[in-house]
Amino acid sequence: MTHPDLTTLPETDPTGLLRYRDGIYAADFLACAVVHLDLFTWLADHPSGPNEICAHFGIDARPADVLLTLCLSNGLIEKSGETFSVTKTAREHLVSGSRWSLAPYYASLADRPVVSDVLEVLRSGKPAHWESEMAEADWHGAMEDRDFAEMFTAAMDCRGVFLGQKLAERLDLAGRRQVLDIGGGSGIYACCLAAVNRELRATVFEKPPVDVIAERLIAGRDLAERISVAAGDMFGDPYPDDHDVHLLSNVLHDWDLPEVESILRKSFSSLPPGGILVAHEAFLNEDKSGPLAVAEYSTILVTITEGRC
Repeated sequence: MTHPDLTTLPETDPTGLLRYRDGIYAADFLACAVVHLDLFTWLADHPSGPNEICAHFGIDARPADVLLTLCLSNGLIEKSGETFSVTKTAREHLVSGSRWSLAPYYASLADRPVVSDVLEVLRSGKPAHWESEMAEADWHGAMEDRDFAEMFTAAMDCRGVFLGQKLAERLDLAGRRQVLDIGGGSGIYACCLAAVNRELRATVFEKPPVDVIAERLIAGRDLAERISVAAGDMFGDPYPDDHDVHLLSNVLHDWDLPEVESILRKSFSSLPPGGILVAHEAFLNEDKSGPLAVAEYSTILVTITEGRC
């Protein structure tokens, strides 16, 4: 059920509840590093750069970056230039042979299916299947299934009711005419922007079957007269013309760098003079030392999609 009012926030902040779900794979990444790789024991004796770490453990650069960022954000490793080394915390508690080692504690998680999935993602660099009933489909493939797309779109929509209103509070769109919400899912972010900016119109650009889901949800919010849906692939199809704002909300983190660059170039070339591109994301610090919540969120993204934070 959708509610038309998108200008009223809850009295309480759901951020902590969102983070439980978003960081759910972080413990599995740490367990994999401790139990299957014994990362900290090796790194204690061999301070190394990311390329050397990947070569030694036979792991892919994309998930390795997520793992190292998680460890850095947790204060388990530190970085000098391009060289990673263990901190005192890791040396005492995560290095085999330490009298205070917690490796046996984490070993109790070694056979968890998700830990096995994480290990495979680290080795292959490819996302895992979403869930057993989707067979070998990763998230990108699963979204082509109508039932899965309904479930996942609903998940992102309810989160967006809060986050979208926060975006609308902070984004000044005075004088802007039309938003193109690229890969906009349910259209919740376009809806939140339109609810605050009464003269604004928008188009949600989405692939089937999500486009049909978006049309239904937008209509349920009484915004169908100002927000339309255009079916298309953001990689293969041209973007609709005459939109002076392009919105990429929680889109770029689903893709690896070549795809991200492709999306950004395509958006830039499609914008009219004076147009703006809004990238609404969870961003890491430049040195990837945090925030911890974003580093934890990146673990689920790298596991189920081709992206990361």
